[in-house]
Amino acid sequence: MGALNFGVLDALDIIIAAFLLYQIYRLLKGTAAIRILLGMVAIYLLYRLVQLLEMRLLSEFLGSFMGAGLIILIIVFQQEIRKFLLVVGSATFTRRQGLRNLLKLSTEDEGAKADVDAMVSAMVELAATKTGALLVIKRTDPLGSFASSGSPMNADLSKILLESIFFKNAPLHDGATIVEGGTIIAAGTVLPLSERSELPARFGLRHRAAAGISERTDALAVTVSEETGNIHIFYDGDFEKVQKEDLTVRLAKLLQNK
Repeated sequence: MGALNFGVLDALDIIIAAFLLYQIYRLLKGTAAIRILLGMVAIYLLYRLVQLLEMRLLSEFLGSFMGAGLIILIIVFQQEIRKFLLVVGSATFTRRQGLRNLLKLSTEDEGAKADVDAMVSAMVELAATKTGALLVIKRTDPLGSFASSGSPMNADLSKILLESIFFKNAPLHDGATIVEGGTIIAAGTVLPLSERSELPARFGLRHRAAAGISERTDALAVTVSEETGNIHIFYDGDFEKVQKEDLTVRLAKLLQNK
């Protein structure tokens, strides 16, 4: 029996393939896209079967469909492909960003803490009055395309300004407010809605918009429910309910891990 020719490159090949498959699974898990993918796999298996059975008419018909398969995949999974590329790009960028974080001055750290305190104070106050809110906090991925759908602000971040934006009778109340560093970039923005089936049925458009932006970018989204006053944080396509007293620590930790 000949020796197995299994080297370092073969192991690396398997590891990379497994990583890519896992990332694809994470992107498609709980979405309608996973059902579409399964449907396309079923069509491909049927195509191979009719070829094996030499069923010429079906082979020609399914062959034409498979010939356009790549274009169909790009059209159907354009959002998932975009997110996958963002995940890969963000991983590289984050490593470079980590080196910069080591060189931060104490004044910058104090400014970041003040920004977190302002956001937390506003969210807690809004939760106490059951005032709905959706705050999006930029980490590394650009949010310019989403900010352009709302009203530009470019104003210094403050508790009072956030409360004014989300005031129930304010014109920008229903949209999302985007924050970058210590600046409110835009308010009243429109975000893409998540199509994930495992999101709780009680989540309305505000929560689905928060989930949608967290699926497409690495931004953090903080929501306040109008019905319950509950606070949720959405990040990396996931979400968690946060108690008011824990919001500062949790938000600061997630921003540090960008």
